[in-house]
Amino acid sequence: MIGATLGLYISSRFIRTILLVFATVFGLVFTLDFVELLRRAGDTAGATPGLMAQLSLYRTPAIAEQVLPFAILFGSMATLLQLSRKLELVIARAAGISAWQFLQPGIAVAVGLGILSVVAYNPISASLKQQATRIEAKVFARKMKGLGPELWIRQRSVDGQAVIRAEAAVAATNTVTSATVFVFDPAGAFVERVEATDGVLRDGYWEFRNARVSTTVEEPQTYPVYLLATNLDPSQVRQTFTPPDSVSFWRLGDTISRAESAGLDASRYRLQYDVLLSRPLLFVAMVFLAASVSLRFFRFGGVAKMVLGGVSAGFVLYVVTEVMRDLGGAGMVGPSVAAWLPAVVGSLLGALALLYQEDG
Repeated sequence: MIGATLGLYISSRFIRTILLVFATVFGLVFTLDFVELLRRAGDTAGATPGLMAQLSLYRTPAIAEQVLPFAILFGSMATLLQLSRKLELVIARAAGISAWQFLQPGIAVAVGLGILSVVAYNPISASLKQQATRIEAKVFARKMKGLGPELWIRQRSVDGQAVIRAEAAVAATNTVTSATVFVFDPAGAFVERVEATDGVLRDGYWEFRNARVSTTVEEPQTYPVYLLATNLDPSQVRQTFTPPDSVSFWRLGDTISRAESAGLDASRYRLQYDVLLSRPLLFVAMVFLAASVSLRFFRFGGVAKMVLGGVSAGFVLYVVTEVMRDLGGAGMVGPSVAAWLPAVVGSLLGALALLYQEDG
């Protein structure tokens, strides 16, 4: 094991550099988002620069959370390159300390930051994102974002069964938009089809507005309000309409249970839960990737090429992570596989590259 004094010194260098990189990205994202919000606001009533700055500040943590792995990668690369440029790693090697030993502090920092980002940063960013969604909907007079392109709900009631398809669900409410309902009698025979601009889940019934009802026995009819009985609990369903990245880590378990008991697809929430659990390992993979391209001595040359290779490797890992998340969200891959596979493969490949470089 590496000595305590040297370990604390290297750890502090890792922490300072990673936080500096993240703060730089955070400030850049905030600035760009603030400028974009000012452009969108135009002459909108109530959209003052102060309110837009507040809205951008609420939106930025959730966006910056997506680039945390890159902050770990670039921060680790910068730390190791500085230690190598100042010959501190040369002295450490001369003292008999291997690369695996002076990487221990960086790995410990990556694991600690990963855990902290899950248990503390994620709940804060999720809460701020929900507040930003409400402010944005109020200021720009548009509906809040839903779960995705469509939402399916299957329900039973005293009148029979019904399948509800909606293009989106308004976050943290009981409202769905662009709803289509297929109603069946208790025997399972088709009764009618209802198309409505939106629907609100009340206690014991759905209230669909501007509904067009089509049956097999008469001409389509249009109603300002159409009521449909339901056995769904509004308080149970409301939270499941919230996008997964707007639900904090501590509430994901309860949200998954509510979604499944309400007959909704909980795969997106399970995927988000597993992604957060795998984040510390993904951060460790980034440290391994940084070490595999940053331990070359400056006097040997070729450092710029190796750094570019590390950046490319990190970008490829990020793309693979996003692809696996899309596959997991579409149900083509299990949530656990989609969340853990990039982190496991990335850490193994990084360790393999480091083994080949250090031990031949």
